[in-house]
Amino acid sequence: MTDTLAMPSAPEEQSIGDAYVLRGVTKTYTQKGRTVQALRGIDLEIPRGQLVAVQGPTGGGKSTLLQMLGALDRPTSGSVQMGRNDLSTANDKELAKIRGVEIGFVFQGFNLIPTLSAAENVETAFATNELPRAERRRRSAEALASVGLQDRADHLPAELSGGQQQRVAIARALVKEPTVLLADEPTGALDEGTRDEIMALLEKVWHERLLTVVIVTHDSAVARRAERRLRIKDGAIKEV
Repeated sequence: MTDTLAMPSAPEEQSIGDAYVLRGVTKTYTQKGRTVQALRGIDLEIPRGQLVAVQGPTGGGKSTLLQMLGALDRPTSGSVQMGRNDLSTANDKELAKIRGVEIGFVFQGFNLIPTLSAAENVETAFATNELPRAERRRRSAEALASVGLQDRADHLPAELSGGQQQRVAIARALVKEPTVLLADEPTGALDEGTRDEIMALLEKVWHERLLTVVIVTHDSAVARRAERRLRIKDGAIKEV
């Protein structure tokens, strides 16, 4: 049995279309000799430009779902459509190109390279892109300015607070001008005040850039700020 989560579409949403359409998505792993069904026949539509929060217990399927949306893995069965791209049938090279152009990632642990400056960390988003160095620097500076860190471009991660490090990570996700931003527990390592600042920043870039944003979180205070809330448990998903 599947859970169909198509949101009612306003006329403007119908003209914009969907960022994602998942149909019958399953994911099965073999772990220590036993079969684990991480996703169970998920049907899901996410309209373009929507801010979605996904909650659920550890091991419930949140990370697996995010991997599907992020072109990091393929389903065991079913289809994952991202715009015109079928992520379930694309080859590794095609998935890498989609990740490199269309999707920005933000993680709980920031994932900054400790020996690189803030600006250099942002530029790593262009690792598979042949932009001229001057253009990379220009776009990196603009991305840092957009998250309020233009005066920290030369600082190493160790010289920045947790909130500033996450801002660098957000700038790195945005610098390639993606259409989708996927955030895995983006405030999980932050105190309450900094959490609210980061969420306000994510809401700001969502509005300004017309992004589709999917946030996986354990924090109900974060989830309540989303336009739409989903809950995934035992590989099945439902509206909240």
